[in-house]
Amino acid sequence: MISDDIAIRSVQHYLYCPHRWGLLEIDCAWAENIFVTKANILHSRVHNPKAAYCSSKKKCYTSVSVYNDKSEYNLYGITDCIEVAGNRNSDLCIVEYKPTKPKNKDYNFDDLMQVFAQKICVDYVFNCNCDGVLYYADVKKRIKLPLKDNFLEYDQILKSKLAEMRRLLREGRIPEISKNNNCSGCSMKDICMPALKKPVSVKKCIEEILEKKE
Repeated sequence: MISDDIAIRSVQHYLYCPHRWGLLEIDCAWAENIFVTKANILHSRVHNPKAAYCSSKKKCYTSVSVYNDKSEYNLYGITDCIEVAGNRNSDLCIVEYKPTKPKNKDYNFDDLMQVFAQKICVDYVFNCNCDGVLYYADVKKRIKLPLKDNFLEYDQILKSKLAEMRRLLREGRIPEISKNNNCSGCSMKDICMPALKKPVSVKKCIEEILEKKE
């Protein structure tokens, strides 16, 4: 039986590339490259509950488990960091760490929606209306995300994407390949791209092998 629960990280995978998400979630395929390795190293430092600290101005909690079990969401996951300003639950801020800032823009939309999905869970667990930022390690810079300003728009998108993901999971169907700018940096490229290549003649392959032997 397919569970309706969806991991927050899975939302980001789906928005990055539905076909890649299908390979991960349905075909159970996996591959790593330098970008995945950099992200793993960064998050191994962040996802450490012992790294939590407090100061006079804020408290920082790392690797916080959150969820939202409302039927329209059924989300769960772990936030990199949650900051609490002062002693008020209303002043919570999610900090999502990314190794590299995208070129010519402040953030990728799939990363924004990952943090929005986290917000849906954090707000539910802590009864708050939190903010969210992306922290880019390469430039040591935070980018505040417009989660509150565009809440209704992002909420509609999230619910729509979750419904799509659940339908595909129930059908066991991997979305079609859609080649885009994400392909060049994708760790699954070698698994995915052969399907985009033109069919190779078996006769031609044999002729090339015989020519090499001569």
